[in-house]
Amino acid sequence: MWIDGKGSTVLPAVECRRLLALRAKEGGVGRLGIATDQAPVVLPVNFTFHDGRILARVGAGFLSSTAAGQLVAFEVDQVDTGAGIAWSVLVRGLATLIESPTEVELAAAAIPLVPEPGDMVMVIRPDTVTGRRFDVQRTR
Repeated sequence: MWIDGKGSTVLPAVECRRLLALRAKEGGVGRLGIATDQAPVVLPVNFTFHDGRILARVGAGFLSSTAAGQLVAFEVDQVDTGAGIAWSVLVRGLATLIESPTEVELAAAAIPLVPEPGDMVMVIRPDTVTGRRFDVQRTR
């Protein structure tokens, strides 16, 4: 690991994947960033992490119609002000929809934040995975 010019520790990809898996086991919520015709959109989604892929259950709504087949960004983080540390992991990759029963079962733990009709799985296959750990000011 190395320290960047701003004092944060740049995390190796293996540590980033470990943190993704950890957040997924904790009932993970991440942020999905999508480019639309009007403006970028960032939405919270529940997710699981399996075989190096991010899986999120989505309905037949905005996410499935906008993100499928697009390059997206996905971010998870954690801030522990008591310990004075925080981390952030950013994934970039292609989002695809899969409706196979096996994939839906793998994503069963990712209960959608906003339930919509339909039960599809959005899969993000990471092209890049980056992360940082940094100190935060403790609150009183």
